[in-house]
Amino acid sequence: MGFSMQPYGIQSMLKEGHKHLSGLDEAVLKNIDACKQLSTITRTSLGPNGMNKMVINHLDKLFVTNDAATIVNELEVQHPAAKILVLAGKAQQEEIGDGANLTISFAGEILQNADELIRMGLHPSEIISGYNKSIDKAIEILGELVEPGSENMDVRNKEQVIFRMKAAVASKQFGQEDVLCNLISEACIQVCPKNPANFNVDNVRVAKLVGGGLNNSSTVRGMVLKGDTVGTIKRVEKAKVAVFVGGVDTSATETKGTVLIHSAEQLENYAKTEEAKVEELIKAVANSGAKVIVSGAAVGEMALHFCERYKLMVLKISSKFELRRFCRTTGAVAILKLSPPSLDDLGYVDSISVEEIGGTRVTVVRNEEGGNSVCTVVLRGSTDSILDDLERAVDDGVNTYKAMCRDSRIVPGGAATEIELAKRLKEFSFKETGLDQYAIAKFAESFEMIPKTLAENAGLNAMEIISSLYADHASGNIKVGIDLEEGVCKDVSTLKIWDLYVTKFFALKYAADAACTVLRVDQIIMAKPAGGPRRDAAPGGMDED
Repeated sequence: MGFSMQPYGIQSMLKEGHKHLSGLDEAVLKNIDACKQLSTITRTSLGPNGMNKMVINHLDKLFVTNDAATIVNELEVQHPAAKILVLAGKAQQEEIGDGANLTISFAGEILQNADELIRMGLHPSEIISGYNKSIDKAIEILGELVEPGSENMDVRNKEQVIFRMKAAVASKQFGQEDVLCNLISEACIQVCPKNPANFNVDNVRVAKLVGGGLNNSSTVRGMVLKGDTVGTIKRVEKAKVAVFVGGVDTSATETKGTVLIHSAEQLENYAKTEEAKVEELIKAVANSGAKVIVSGAAVGEMALHFCERYKLMVLKISSKFELRRFCRTTGAVAILKLSPPSLDDLGYVDSISVEEIGGTRVTVVRNEEGGNSVCTVVLRGSTDSILDDLERAVDDGVNTYKAMCRDSRIVPGGAATEIELAKRLKEFSFKETGLDQYAIAKFAESFEMIPKTLAENAGLNAMEIISSLYADHASGNIKVGIDLEEGVCKDVSTLKIWDLYVTKFFALKYAADAACTVLRVDQIIMAKPAGGPRRDAAPGGMDED
């Protein structure tokens, strides 16, 4: 060791095995490149004609989807800069529930343009200041493009809801948006509380049943539980419900005790007292007026026997989250141990019945009068991956409904808004005098990515479309966008393609923030990875839930 080279500079300061990248070429441009790769993946899935991606995650689960949030979640992105984009996409997904693709693709696009500016010789901080000016200006312009009169809407009016939801659902399931929007809006309106701002996304459930087609889908006021009832009673109407979390069974005593039995009669009596105790408990439940017992754990043989004798229907819900939702649907209070329920603890259902849908037995719990408790969309489709994708479309629709309950303003869809933003920002850049005018011009150019991508994904000539959009917007028709079905530029207000203002607002904001964060980095210092098992590896034997 004595003759080996002594480390110098940064190496002498840090532990060996670390990596250190600095400067434009090594850090900034490499970071931008990684983000570019990520946005190239999501970009082709943008819009109604977006392609599907087939992602197989580390647990061998297959995803076939064009939902960007799912794609970037399942790709285990390692690169630290690209992770920032993934986080921006996740933030958008949690805030609005739609537009994650726009966020990631747009962030990738403005970074790619920043790459060109850096190569031209601009300093990243000038680009950042230009980008910050542009995003403020873009948001100001976005506010001017809002359709007048759209800020007041009746969230219980089905037509107005579908009007705003259509674009979000169409971008996931093109061609089936009419059927889906109908189902989703019906479900959302049923569970919408008195104050729409308190709308809870969790109240719209999705039950996926393989078989049939999308046209066989329906909505149920109440819940659809997979699985059969325990016992022989399969249908109950207008019944009271008792919910027991700890299971319906003979409970072991709290203390340990030893019983000394001298004769056969004592043994018989001992067994009988247990039986009598269970019967007494079940009878007390039956006398309280309940006709349905819902158990959160196992149902004992003896208890079941007495339930049958007293004509009680027994349901078993093992998931505690499902059990909570069931309590919300029926208005029941969950009781911990099997004990006589008080009248306040009982819930009420209109009907519980076991139905067979496409070879799967499901228990349907209906509660029509209960108002805004829980509503279930029953989806039918031929394969699991189609059903998963439909579920994502429903999720998007429900999240859009929640967003429109908070802010119902809309802007023209079909890339009309983006082209108008590009045009106005271009004009804005000519008025600037500093070096950041180049950054603003590039930021404006980045908006062209959206019509370009929409056109390319639909197999149209992107250049022709963009130039004819610019021509229309220059003559003052700010609502002209792309009609993807015919492949021409049309006034989107006649086609009823609208996007929510909040979706666009947050997507652009998050994208610009993420891009500026990436541009601000000029050195990357990575410590030597620690040995031992990987942190994020799932422990063996766990299921996906």
